[in-house]
Amino acid sequence: MKVLKLSAQGLPQSWISLEQAVIHYAAGEVRWESGGEVAVFHGGTNAITGQQSIITVNSIIGTKGVPKINPFELKPGLTNSKLFARDRNICAYCGDEFHETELTREHIRPFGQHGVDHWMNVVTACKACNHRKGNRTPEQAHMPLLYTPYVPSLWEDFILRNRRILADQMEFLMAHVPRTSRLVA
Repeated sequence: MKVLKLSAQGLPQSWISLEQAVIHYAAGEVRWESGGEVAVFHGGTNAITGQQSIITVNSIIGTKGVPKINPFELKPGLTNSKLFARDRNICAYCGDEFHETELTREHIRPFGQHGVDHWMNVVTACKACNHRKGNRTPEQAHMPLLYTPYVPSLWEDFILRNRRILADQMEFLMAHVPRTSRLVA
């Protein structure tokens, strides 16, 4: 289980472990929290007061401080699992839905024609369509794209990075996803 760590302003920073979240709580760095309780940690007993320390971790935390980087300038890393999730496991050529093991990263403009490995030049394709298209563009292969590629937003990228998102975390992230996102449909 992961905790969604946000800046104090509410911008996603990272998915962190429960243990990392506890460190933020113990250091007094959690400015606000949202979502439901996901874990309770019991610490040692204070020798003076006799009280045991208890840290309750919520699924979403906003931490103090200003991020050193502007999250809107970050470009989401391109991985097959995030690409397939962006495209909902649907082949861009035949339109059928496939299991991840039957999918490939398909370069619209192939490397052999100076194509690049970038979100705007890749789509999800089944192995058969990828093989049929070969080292040609969709136009050259007479295989029109059924949807267009796009670079995921910061919010979409956080959804695409984590396979086990809690309902309250998903609700928070989806509230910020562009209406045109394929993740909305």
